[in-house]
Amino acid sequence: MFNLKNKVYVPALSLSILMLPLVSFAQGIATDETAGDFGVLLLNILLFVNSTLIPFILGIGFLVFVWGMFRYFIAGGANDEAKEQGKSLMVYATLGFVLIIIFWGIVNLIADSTGFSDGEAVGRVPNDVGFGS
Repeated sequence: MFNLKNKVYVPALSLSILMLPLVSFAQGIATDETAGDFGVLLLNILLFVNSTLIPFILGIGFLVFVWGMFRYFIAGGANDEAKEQGKSLMVYATLGFVLIIIFWGIVNLIADSTGFSDGEAVGRVPNDVGFGS
C-alpha cells in the first residue's frame, strides 16, 4: 500500500505544513523602506553585476575576439584550418557580446522597475494589513 508516490509526497507535505508559520510571519522581516536585509542583498547583487561582473565578461569577450582576429589574419595566413578557427572565435565572441549586453539590459530593467537603480528601494513594504481600520 506504500508506493513511491507516497514516499515523495508525504515528506513534502509535512515540510510544507511545518514551514507554514515561518511563511505567515515573513512579512515582519522588512520594517523599513529599503526592504530590510533582502533589499541590501539585492542592491549588492546589482552593484556587483553592474560594476564587476559585466565589465569583466566583456573584457574576456574582447580578448577572445582579438585572439580570433590574430588567428584569422596573422597566424592563419595560408592555413585554412587556422582561419576557420579564428573566424569561429570571432563569431562566438560577437555572439557573447550580444548576449551579455542583453543580460545587462535585463538586469538594469529589473533594477529600474523595482527602484534599486538609484541605490535605494522606492516604495514602502507593507507590514500591517489593517483590515477594517
